[in-house]
Amino acid sequence: MGAMELVEKPQLTEKPAMKSGDTVRVHVKVREGDKERIQVFEGVVIGQHRGGTRASFTVRKVSFSQGVERIFPLHSPTVQKIEVVRSAKVRRAKLYYLRELKGKAARMKDAARPK
Repeated sequence: MGAMELVEKPQLTEKPAMKSGDTVRVHVKVREGDKERIQVFEGVVIGQHRGGTRASFTVRKVSFSQGVERIFPLHSPTVQKIEVVRSAKVRRAKLYYLRELKGKAARMKDAARPK
């Protein structure tokens, strides 16, 4: 283990196993003035960037017929909780092609869930 991994190890948090194509519900701490609240952002994971404490993932949703994407740092203290709502079968790691699709065309096949 190198020096960087040794320093970064205590900062890593336990997050669920998720992959591209999963629909996730991300609970984010939002500060408004001196108050703090939890805001939920639900959408499809269209990409992940790995890299220890620098890991991040991109979530896309359509809100009021407008596409919204947010990039969340995976091990940030502002990300309170990540729930995997649904899992889909996809054939690539980055789902950037979803940006051009609308409505039913943007749906993905559900993955067979093991029982």
